[in-house]
Amino acid sequence: MKLKEWYPWYNWIKQTLGLSMEEDQKSACLLSQLIKGKALHPKILREKIQGKTVVIFGAGPSLEEDLWKILETEFYNKCVLVAADGATSALLNFGVVPQLVVTDLDGKISDLVKAQKMGSVLVIHAHGDNMDVLRKTIPKLGKVLGTTQVKPVKRVYNFGGFTDGDRSIFLSEKFGAKKIVLAGMDFGVVVGKYSKPNFKSNFKASTFKRKKLQIAKKIIEWFTTQTKTEILNLTSSGEKIRGVKNIDYSYLVKI
Repeated sequence: MKLKEWYPWYNWIKQTLGLSMEEDQKSACLLSQLIKGKALHPKILREKIQGKTVVIFGAGPSLEEDLWKILETEFYNKCVLVAADGATSALLNFGVVPQLVVTDLDGKISDLVKAQKMGSVLVIHAHGDNMDVLRKTIPKLGKVLGTTQVKPVKRVYNFGGFTDGDRSIFLSEKFGAKKIVLAGMDFGVVVGKYSKPNFKSNFKASTFKRKKLQIAKKIIEWFTTQTKTEILNLTSSGEKIRGVKNIDYSYLVKI
């Protein structure tokens, strides 16, 4: 995605949710300073993703069921696993380490730290509401790749996307994924327990969260019309994503 294609989306999201561009930009500049001396170059994403099938795990209610079935097929050994923020905790619980974690640090920080120590590359996103957690968390981490949803600054990049899930899709497509498979991405009225730290069960989405999920879904549906990369949906339940083919687990064997 080119930035000139992303900014109209950002402006619409900003108006819809009442975001502050100034605060988003301030957060990007903060992240730039915090990762000085330990910023990864985006080429590491191409090295990991190009030409491969990428499975992106969201933290929706279907996540655990999807994980069980993927592990049964051993499909995960043949592709790149990307965890969207809180989904990292689920993968670690199942004994799986994602190659990439895309996060705005809403998930369980100790699991993000653990995943990095076990080999995950962390893509850390800055936005206006997470400056405090950036200050607290970045010193605990090793080398990371920084992203923003506004104007890029030194060491911090904008590849497009708003939530951890759709940003993961944009990243995967930009750096050459052969296919993109979605799992645990329900986009419904129920939020998965892995979306927030210390939740023991799924919970009903707030009005604001529901809006964010629908925005992410709308962005993905638009993106399918702009890319030649095949995007497939393995999510067990949840809403249909227009332009994304639903597949079952037998299809994984064919891939």
